[in-house]
Amino acid sequence: MTKRREFISAAVAGALLLSRLASAQPARKVVRIGWLTPSDIEIHARSFRDAMHTLGYVEGQAYTIETRSAGNDLDRLPGLAAELASLKVDIIVAVSPPAIVAAKRATATIPIVMAYWGGGGLVESGVVANLARPGGNVTGVSMLAVELEAKRLEFLLQALPKARIVGVLDPGNGYTFGEIRGVAERGGVQLRFATVGQGSDAYPRAFDVLKDARVEALLVPSSPRLFQDSRQIIDLAAARRIPAIYEWPDMADAGGLMAYGPTFAELNARVASFVQRILNGARPAVLAIEQPSKFELVVNLKTAKALGFTFPPPLLLRADRVIE
Repeated sequence: MTKRREFISAAVAGALLLSRLASAQPARKVVRIGWLTPSDIEIHARSFRDAMHTLGYVEGQAYTIETRSAGNDLDRLPGLAAELASLKVDIIVAVSPPAIVAAKRATATIPIVMAYWGGGGLVESGVVANLARPGGNVTGVSMLAVELEAKRLEFLLQALPKARIVGVLDPGNGYTFGEIRGVAERGGVQLRFATVGQGSDAYPRAFDVLKDARVEALLVPSSPRLFQDSRQIIDLAAARRIPAIYEWPDMADAGGLMAYGPTFAELNARVASFVQRILNGARPAVLAIEQPSKFELVVNLKTAKALGFTFPPPLLLRADRVIE
């Protein structure tokens, strides 16, 4: 009986000691991630959250997100970036070049993960020293938007080999189209640009410009604004019966005729991987910039039928997905 009492007493004392030790341990820090974006694009953030969950990070337990969106007013980005820096978030995830540049100017110490640099000039802009060793507090994903723009135009011309006038929606803000001009010249195609202005009738007015130019096809370039407003663009292209190609595969799923580009899932898996590595102690300065490796060409036969359009068989064979 005495030994039994001694055993119980020792067990109780041990349990009390473990309880005290546990209570003395500091609670695991909940990481604060700043999310800086020029547009209110929920699918970006949702895809990132999914990728973080796959890596074992539960929102609200392992991390929280401080979201700052400029609502398509790029002039607001510097102030929003400064606000995130003043909050001393642990990491800033910046979506698109304007947000990345604003974040870089707002802080030289908080790690910044690019999601995603959409064009060329990453080194020339001063955001990073070079792609292999960024050298500062910025690293992340470059999505080859400039190169992919040219590839989209090539696919569009394969779909409509007789087209001679191709429209391009211009989101403004200094967007350049150097790559596609070369493709158009080689294909004997004239480009007609329609700048999307401001106001509730901005897109109808842009499509009026395209109609007046008698465009036979339309390229919708890589742009957070154009993606955010893709529902309106897709509907107008259908109403004006203009075959169009878009950036994200999701835009073909939503009713666009064609789309070619990386997937949200892969890009945000890479972004989340950068966040994880930085949280585990890696320095952005030595984390090489990554590029997407998976691209999807998606064609929508439902939309083609509604337009009275038939895809050339070779293009259908090339497609990664066909929506029927």
